[in-house]
Amino acid sequence: MAPAARRLRAAGHGLLDLVLPPTCISCGAIVRDAGGLCGGCWGRLALISPPVCERLGTPFPYAPPNGAPLLSPDALADPPAFDRARAAVLFGPVSRDLVHHLKYGDRLDLARPMARLMRQAGAPLLGEADLIVPVPLHALRLWRRRFNQAALLARHLSALTELPVALEGLARTRATLSQVNLSRAERRANVAGAFRVSKTAEGRVAGRRVLLVDDVFTTGATLDACARALRRAGASHVDAVTFARVVEQA
Repeated sequence: MAPAARRLRAAGHGLLDLVLPPTCISCGAIVRDAGGLCGGCWGRLALISPPVCERLGTPFPYAPPNGAPLLSPDALADPPAFDRARAAVLFGPVSRDLVHHLKYGDRLDLARPMARLMRQAGAPLLGEADLIVPVPLHALRLWRRRFNQAALLARHLSALTELPVALEGLARTRATLSQVNLSRAERRANVAGAFRVSKTAEGRVAGRRVLLVDDVFTTGATLDACARALRRAGASHVDAVTFARVVEQA
């Protein structure tokens, strides 16, 4: 873009900010930059940082002194079908609002700032991935909601990293119940066998390192079912990145 055009665009944004100042993407308070959080909301957003479980991304209070790989009890007792999972933030008051505003409030503008946090949390995984694939919605639910929040996040991650994305790489073979209020075992049974790699994406998946994208990691049942479908199609490696991570309090 020419310097004159850039100056004109900047002036236009400045004028718009005077009329409609940018607001916090969580609470609506006026902030300096569009697409950001106010100080109060940022302070209540619990970012996940190392040390974390190598497989599930569950945060640990401290790292072992010998530098050995960290594996949570859940990862040891019931290893997932995916290789590694990472999340940007813990599921809490602010992150819950962002997820719900995106998912049910038609706040599609939230996908980009959420994806920026996901890129930071999943940087090592993104650096090794060949292809991004979002967790799909069933056709009926997609028709009702009009968009797939995981696909929006995947699209923005692709733009931020220049990794290719297969927005329809996975498909749901049947409608499933909402996972809300289901137990861990019920969630796993609910999504078992519910995904397959689409015919058009089989060639893109086989032999590739695939990165799954979703909005929230709760028990990992959905990501696990998706990973199994990708492995059946020949994926050599499956990782996952989500915006939020639900961690059960002891």
